[in-house]
Amino acid sequence: MLASALLILLGGFFFGQLVKRLGAPPLVGMIAAGVLLGPQGLDLLGSAVLGSAEALRTVAVMVILMKAGLGLDRQKLKEQGTVAARLGFLPAACEAVVVALAARYLFGFDLLTGLLLGVILSAESPAVIVPGMLRLKSLGWGVQKGVPDAIMTGSALSDVLVLLLFSLLLGFAGGEGAHGLTLGALTLTPLQALPLRVLVEILLGLAVGWLAARLTVHLLVKQNWTESAVQDVIVTASLALALVLGATAWPVYSGYLAVMAMGFFLVLYSAPFARRVRGEFDGLWTVAEIVLFVLLGATVDLSVLGSVLLPGLALLAVGLLVGRMLGWLLSTWGSNWTWGERLFLLPGNMAKATVQAAIGALPLAAGVAGGEVILALSALAILVTAPLGAWLTQLTAPLLLQKGEVDPTKVAVATQALILAAVDTSSLADEVLRKAAALARQSDGKVTVLHVAEDTSPAALEALSARVTQNLLDVRHRFVTAAGPTAEAILREAEALNATEVVVGKRGHRPAWQVPIGSVSQALLERSTLPLIVVEGAAEAPRRVGVFRARRGRP
Repeated sequence: MLASALLILLGGFFFGQLVKRLGAPPLVGMIAAGVLLGPQGLDLLGSAVLGSAEALRTVAVMVILMKAGLGLDRQKLKEQGTVAARLGFLPAACEAVVVALAARYLFGFDLLTGLLLGVILSAESPAVIVPGMLRLKSLGWGVQKGVPDAIMTGSALSDVLVLLLFSLLLGFAGGEGAHGLTLGALTLTPLQALPLRVLVEILLGLAVGWLAARLTVHLLVKQNWTESAVQDVIVTASLALALVLGATAWPVYSGYLAVMAMGFFLVLYSAPFARRVRGEFDGLWTVAEIVLFVLLGATVDLSVLGSVLLPGLALLAVGLLVGRMLGWLLSTWGSNWTWGERLFLLPGNMAKATVQAAIGALPLAAGVAGGEVILALSALAILVTAPLGAWLTQLTAPLLLQKGEVDPTKVAVATQALILAAVDTSSLADEVLRKAAALARQSDGKVTVLHVAEDTSPAALEALSARVTQNLLDVRHRFVTAAGPTAEAILREAEALNATEVVVGKRGHRPAWQVPIGSVSQALLERSTLPLIVVEGAAEAPRRVGVFRARRGRP
């Protein structure tokens, strides 16, 4: 068990990084690592790990859906609410119908079996789509119109429809029939009851997520039952996992939708708490992502692909390019989306993985004619669309989407803190270095220490370098020198490094906002567009720190 876990984590990480360096999404390498380590390859993973693959995938999907809920933008969803709702139903429905019709000619399926195949292949994978959309949000692509939010919400709603249709069609195809619904004197057939069941699952999923969020905020924020962010995320993740497991035991609501709703309502009821647990869930996803996609690759059956490869690829292409494209056009009809944003739905919404892995083998187990072909096509859909969709999403976003300002209250900004600390050879340098070190420790950032050298002797530079090492011993840092006027050199270096903030020192006993005209600090305050932290020396007065954010050349 431990050896298998070690192989999954290290193999998934290094294969993912290798593929990332080649320009493709890391998950492609993780899936490849799973194929290599699993029964289709070297068969190095223990049966206990493979047997628990479904449970581990459930945990990983819960983590990414909670991250999605914590990152949803209420205002953007309000603006694009109808588009998100239509994306939850129309693309999957159109693709299922087109696949069913094409399967009659490519595989000789009857209409019922074709629809069963179409429903399986039309399911979207939040585990692949959501990480890509969160990355785009962190970079600002499509955020002005809420394109990533609409896609994430649509993918969660889509799975509600797909799973209900699948259970209905499987009952008919397996010869067991399907259960209708009786409401007093009114009896509905299974097909007539389907819209009502979809609506009930969605509404109950939202309600359960709302109740979980209220309970979490009451216990952890108002009652202070926890003492650290780690305890916060343990309780929050446990409640979210309980929602998913509860939906399995009592399938009257959508567990995945409930988890996403829980994250969304946490932001509404306690934004500081949501920000705190969002950072912890980012850490959980680092591990969960590797486990999810390595096990996905390990459990895909490659042996069944040979006989269906070429017609299967044709079927996937027809379903995506005809069925889904029609659904995407209908979903965005009458909206303010540009044609580029509509075209982005092709790569952004095409990935298939978790649902196909979960239900692809059920028709074969139920004795449905053609079940082995359905299983093979499910595996093919995973291997083709998951890596291709993830790769094309990142490749086409800069070409098709508009870039807007990132909202750090909704999603982690995809930048690392890089602090520029400007020092001289006086005793004030230690104060500046200690402040820069404290900021770097808080944000796990890097520090570049700059000394503008004029007539500094080699011995003084060596002594200053030793002080830098002493103060920044546990922080990633480097020491550089520059020439020229001091203020200009600091601004030039900050721009070249793309620094996130600048720390400088000021001698004197007056407050930092009363620095003398002509000083380095004053020049930086007037000209810097970056956050500027001015540290006052401890020798002349009690140490104070002034923080300024200069904009458009004004302090």
